[in-house]
Amino acid sequence: MSLRVLIVEDDPEIAGFVTQGLREEGFVAEAVGDGDSAAHAVRPGGWDLVLLDIWLPGRDGLTVLRQIRAAGDATPVLLLTARDAVEDRVEGLNAGADDYLVKPFAFAELLARVHAILRRPPGLRSTRLVYADVTLDLAGQKAERAGRPLLLTAREQALLGHFLRHPDEVVSRTRIYEAVWDERYDGLSNTLEVHVMELRKKLEALGPRLIFTVRGKGYVLTTRTGEDAPA
Repeated sequence: MSLRVLIVEDDPEIAGFVTQGLREEGFVAEAVGDGDSAAHAVRPGGWDLVLLDIWLPGRDGLTVLRQIRAAGDATPVLLLTARDAVEDRVEGLNAGADDYLVKPFAFAELLARVHAILRRPPGLRSTRLVYADVTLDLAGQKAERAGRPLLLTAREQALLGHFLRHPDEVVSRTRIYEAVWDERYDGLSNTLEVHVMELRKKLEALGPRLIFTVRGKGYVLTTRTGEDAPA
């Protein structure tokens, strides 16, 4: 069965070439041009992926996205937008987006991101990330540990989300920095270290350490210690 993709885009030219391109790749693709139509078209189980523009007539894309997640719908969403500031990307990801693509884009890159999202295990598409006693609700933008709230900044929340998507996996500083800050890591800035330190403090105020430094390699979110810890 062909995978179904909904394109929510008010620019007819962009909507047209994306719809045609996806159909040529074997997808069932349909397009709507405003947020209100998108809110009615999106339904749990109806689509395998939603490509969602942020600037839309009627309801904007982030409002539509938050409504999707608030309804418990975990359908993957790829945001398409001309807004390329880091804060905008963090806001979109915290609202529950699975990925973010800035206009103008090449269809080849869009297709690669679509395939990457659809290859992810279903658990990584959820708007609720859980590891041990830590929970991050992407739709509600709330984090908890042991049932108690974690008061995180937007950047700390994005950082926690990255760790929660890669539990028990050593992730390099470069990989974390470029995913959360969307900038190349020059190896000189201590911005990442400062944010990890602050996130650790807030987590450890409510329980044992979960984020460990792996010397020369990066960081790992894990409950495993000693010989069982990731190397």
